[in-house]
Amino acid sequence: MTQNIFLAVDAMGGDFGPSVTVPASLDCLVNSPGLQLIFVGLPDKISPFLACHPAYDPNRVRIEAATEVVAMDDKPSIVLRSKKNSSMRIGIDLVKKGEAGAFVSAGNTGALMAISRLVLKTLPGIERPAIITSIPSLSGHFYMLDLGANVDCSAEQLHQFALMGTVFVQCMRPLIVEKKIGDAQSVSQNAIVQLPRVGLLNIGEEEIKGNDSVKQAHLLLGVDSRLNYVGFVEADSIFFGSADVVVCDGFVGNVALKSMEGVAKLIGQTVKQSVKSSWYLSLLAFLGRPGLESVKHKLDPKRYNGASMLGLKGTVVKSHGGADRESFAHAVRWAANQAELNVPALLLRCFEDQV
Repeated sequence: MTQNIFLAVDAMGGDFGPSVTVPASLDCLVNSPGLQLIFVGLPDKISPFLACHPAYDPNRVRIEAATEVVAMDDKPSIVLRSKKNSSMRIGIDLVKKGEAGAFVSAGNTGALMAISRLVLKTLPGIERPAIITSIPSLSGHFYMLDLGANVDCSAEQLHQFALMGTVFVQCMRPLIVEKKIGDAQSVSQNAIVQLPRVGLLNIGEEEIKGNDSVKQAHLLLGVDSRLNYVGFVEADSIFFGSADVVVCDGFVGNVALKSMEGVAKLIGQTVKQSVKSSWYLSLLAFLGRPGLESVKHKLDPKRYNGASMLGLKGTVVKSHGGADRESFAHAVRWAANQAELNVPALLLRCFEDQV
């Protein structure tokens, strides 16, 4: 890390709260000398997990007190009106004031998006923010947006998602594989290597397929010289390298993502049950253990935790609510990468000619 990066962490968010968010974040200090942490939440809940961690450094860690916590089942509208002193709201305020370069939370997704839009606002030229993350494929990874922020999207908004996804992948691609904090200066200098291939998720590759928004978006994407648009892609082809950026509305994206997670769990459980069913299969599994471990590592969801909310005037990263220590640490590193590269500024540059 070439500069000091201040990262705000919602210590109270997720299923496990400070018992996971605090030690996971402190783990990231070890190999990142420029990282500074601001834990936002209830001080009496956070403090016990600080002193016992070997990486804790009071010169690099501070607590920003909050008096309220956003519950996972809180309605976004209620949170906006009645929880202005929550750890989520205060953390996003720190980003707006410039005291933090990014904010990470494993809390309520709807509330996080609502507060982020209210406090940070969207960048000029962007109507709605979109959630993006990397997903493993046979050829490496692809990146999908929107994954749940917007249920219904117009053709123009899908076009904006494609532009945001292109810029994001171009600047983050050198860091995405392992999600480690690297040398952002060298990354930014070599970011524009090749335009990522953009595909529009549809129920078929033929131009007659899809609803009106998708068909209209197809026309807009096809004439934008800033994009390397490859046309419609189907859900079964995206895992085999048909596109680098897959664009869809939030309803389709979220259903697709949850389906992927479910299939991955099904395969894992089926393999375990099959191996236990006979000594012969157990022996084969033992002999093939290196290969199975490699596959497990590649598909391990812990390596992909951390979804970015693109299009805001600040960096916000959503961690899975059930993230464990290793998984949440990946989200923290991911947020620090984006804070160092200042992704919102890169997006703004792309949309300046449209404003």
